[in-house]
Amino acid sequence: MPELKEIRPPEAWAILEADPKATLIDVRSRMEFDYVGHAPNANNISWAEPPDWKVIPGFADRVRALLSKQHDGPVEEVPILAICRSGARSRSAGQVLLAAGFVNVYNVLEGFEGERDPDKHRGAINGWRFYGLPWEQS
Repeated sequence: MPELKEIRPPEAWAILEADPKATLIDVRSRMEFDYVGHAPNANNISWAEPPDWKVIPGFADRVRALLSKQHDGPVEEVPILAICRSGARSRSAGQVLLAAGFVNVYNVLEGFEGERDPDKHRGAINGWRFYGLPWEQS
């Protein structure tokens, strides 16, 4: 089985800019995606939703269905970049995608908001927004 590639947000943005087939899958909840913000052209496929935060079944099938609408040919070869708040949920999601037969999967380390600083705030140390990469809110 191929290995999950781990990259930082600037590397992820470079891949998305260079490869028109590369697809950013934001696995955060719909509420996080809409209200905290997200990268332009990100696709929100939630890994878990409140209030119980249980993993939603069929994640790989939902990704496969999305990619089948966007791309011709074998979708298992499309570069997938998975992102969440800090890189933990997206790592789990990436492992599920690899187990489902996807072969070009990246986990965006640090995620959209980054790690918490000593004051328990996100966005001051690292993460997508910390690097000044494009983002928007719904």
